[in-house]
Amino acid sequence: MTVERLIEGWSEQTRTAVAGRHVLAIQDTSEIHFSTRPKHRRGLGEVGKGNARGVLAHVMAAVDADNGSCLGLVTGSIYNRKGRVRVSHAKRALKDKESKRWTETPQAAKPVLAAASMVTAMSDRECDIYHYWASAPGPNFHLLTRMMHDRALAGGGTVGKTTAAWPFAATREVELSATPGRAARKATLSLRFGEVTILRPDGKDMKHLPKTVTLRLVEAVERDPPAGVEPIHWRLLTTHAVDDVAMAWQIVDWYRLRWIIEQLFRLMKSDGLRLEDSQLETADALMKLTAIAARAACVILQLVQARDGSAEPASIAFSKPEIAVLDQLNGEIEGKTALQKNPHARHSLAWASWIIARMGGWNGYPSSRPPGPITMRNGWEYFCAIARGWTLRDARLL
Repeated sequence: MTVERLIEGWSEQTRTAVAGRHVLAIQDTSEIHFSTRPKHRRGLGEVGKGNARGVLAHVMAAVDADNGSCLGLVTGSIYNRKGRVRVSHAKRALKDKESKRWTETPQAAKPVLAAASMVTAMSDRECDIYHYWASAPGPNFHLLTRMMHDRALAGGGTVGKTTAAWPFAATREVELSATPGRAARKATLSLRFGEVTILRPDGKDMKHLPKTVTLRLVEAVERDPPAGVEPIHWRLLTTHAVDDVAMAWQIVDWYRLRWIIEQLFRLMKSDGLRLEDSQLETADALMKLTAIAARAACVILQLVQARDGSAEPASIAFSKPEIAVLDQLNGEIEGKTALQKNPHARHSLAWASWIIARMGGWNGYPSSRPPGPITMRNGWEYFCAIARGWTLRDARLL
């Protein structure tokens, strides 16, 4: 089983789950650090700063744009650096750079997301690449990315200098989810928006691209932040039409859902599966384990999201044989009183979440603290062992 085949398997249920929905296809990269020694690097390349070694996981997750439900993984890549590149970044074509993942991943996602009514590919600042803006959009396939570069505009000036003169159009308080380095809090954001036409950068790798690309920019600024807090300042570029304040706020609200990919990575690592504690000996094995962990972390994320009730079907996370196992387990786990019964609709994701949480040690009472990621992880691991045994039993009967 190759890493590529494992990644192909990520989307088996996602293809169906996205049908008829507006999907936010959120992509990002996470460094997976594994401990090594100078004489025992396990074949791992450099990541991050210092002597850190590990692999990199680039993941795209599908999220329902209307309710924020994670619908599954779409595609991505997991790679191990092979030494340092000596040719400068500016002298290499995009195909020879790691940054090609930002443009290749949306293209690979299009067949997986073909049944969606609309797709908005979303990413953070590292994806602000002209090649991406010029090549990735398509029919009902939009882009939304936080701006990194203060790009030159057709007609003179730059994006930053031009938009600084735009008046603010509205102000609103929003909830900010916790991200690495930032606690969850409320922020009062002011926004302004308009259209910008950016110029193609110089470079021989750019000459085949259009000379300009027209985008819409929504700028959200925290003008009066709390003392000692870094203010929010998001410059969001998108291919969506932004003709009024309501749509500008919609762009901000969609971008706020980007934190879901951060939560997925935390579930892979410290807050869930503790992937970085693995003692597997080779880089190839660790890359395969990372691919498996990404899929498992996605299911745990879906279960945590659904714990308080969800109309999503269990089939977005479980196969038909697995749902049959859940049916059997639910009958065994439920108690005799009403408070000990599964309160959710049969075969809903919330119903499955209740079962998995009970298997992870949660007592099931509504008055108890909701089950968290660790409880869900424990229940998921227990369930996988039972489902595997169920499969072996069926195979033996054939």
